[in-house]
Amino acid sequence: MPDDLQSYFTQFMKKESIFKDKTYLQTTYMPDEIPHRQEQIRQIAEILAPALRNEKPSNIFIYGKTGTGKTLTTRHTTGKLLTVAQENQIPLTVIYVNCKMKKVADTEYRMIAQIIRELGGDVPSTGLPTDEVYHTFFSLIEKANVKNLILILDEVDELVKKAGDEALYNLTRMNEYVKGTQITIIGISNDLIFVDNLDPRVKSSLSEEEILFPPYNALQIQDILYKRAEKAFKPGVLEEGVIEKCAAYAAREHGDARRALDLLRVAAEIAEREGKQKVTIDYIDLAEEKIERDRIMDIIKTQPKQVQAVLYAIFTIFQHEKQLNRVHTGKVYEVYRHVCNHTGLRPLTQRRVSDILAELDMLGIINAQVISKGRYGRTKEISLALSQSFTDRIITLLTEELEL
Repeated sequence: MPDDLQSYFTQFMKKESIFKDKTYLQTTYMPDEIPHRQEQIRQIAEILAPALRNEKPSNIFIYGKTGTGKTLTTRHTTGKLLTVAQENQIPLTVIYVNCKMKKVADTEYRMIAQIIRELGGDVPSTGLPTDEVYHTFFSLIEKANVKNLILILDEVDELVKKAGDEALYNLTRMNEYVKGTQITIIGISNDLIFVDNLDPRVKSSLSEEEILFPPYNALQIQDILYKRAEKAFKPGVLEEGVIEKCAAYAAREHGDARRALDLLRVAAEIAEREGKQKVTIDYIDLAEEKIERDRIMDIIKTQPKQVQAVLYAIFTIFQHEKQLNRVHTGKVYEVYRHVCNHTGLRPLTQRRVSDILAELDMLGIINAQVISKGRYGRTKEISLALSQSFTDRIITLLTEELEL
């Protein structure tokens, strides 16, 4: 078998790729120009420009749905600002932190520790009192003689979900504790009503300036895709209509340009694996299916253990009884209790499990329909929203997550 594998890799190297440079389709790629975001670039630039006069810019809260260019535009604009500052020997530091990254910056402690590392310092990922980590941060800023710091907190709502308002409140008050340094916070969020639920003190401080990123329309997404595809693919690789279909899919998903790029890239990867030299429209459908499966797996992986236990109960029922189309809440709860016994979880009440079923229905993983049983009350009928072939993969994932 190793010989066959070696032969496969050798043959793969000899094949001509349909890609010229796949980098241009990846979400980490930073283009020199950001199309269809000139107004947002102008707003961010005008707010941050005072930093070039050693003045403190206002805090900014940037919000909009996933894939609307928030992070790209912010990093593009702050990058240009930093270049001008360096050319003119103006003291300016820009730090980017993604608050959604697990075990990196998803708690107040980890976030400050990550900022310290970005500044060239060192602190353990866990173990110290939070106050001590803040003290290390302030000391490092003074020692490094940081005069103007712009701190970009991407997916800042994730930090608040885990650490609460207090974490954000402490950040917005940092200027009171650091002498000789001006700190500006740029908060980025996919949650359009996130700020509305904050403590009024935090809300007024974080939202000194607000910038909304509207969804891209289908024509704008087409334009973005054409620009990237020209650099990413060799001539004649894309069949007519492929980009238009990608854009239509993404426009349907709230104007998510990131999804459109993923669709195009994955469609091309599938075509290339099959030895094709052209990407046809059919491959967009295959890519959509694959991305949706991966999305569901990511959702399941990030759910709390109790939710995973309920899901495991549902999928094992359908796995063992192949002909079954739907199952009632009572049966799910019975199997769920057995799962809890094996994993050491404390079983939730049947009412709470019923709430979890409703949440899973909203996520599109199951269908949960309330039906009346007359004088015996009401129950939920559960059916799978995913294909039966997907069941084994989900059970394998949940078995690992629950350590069964």
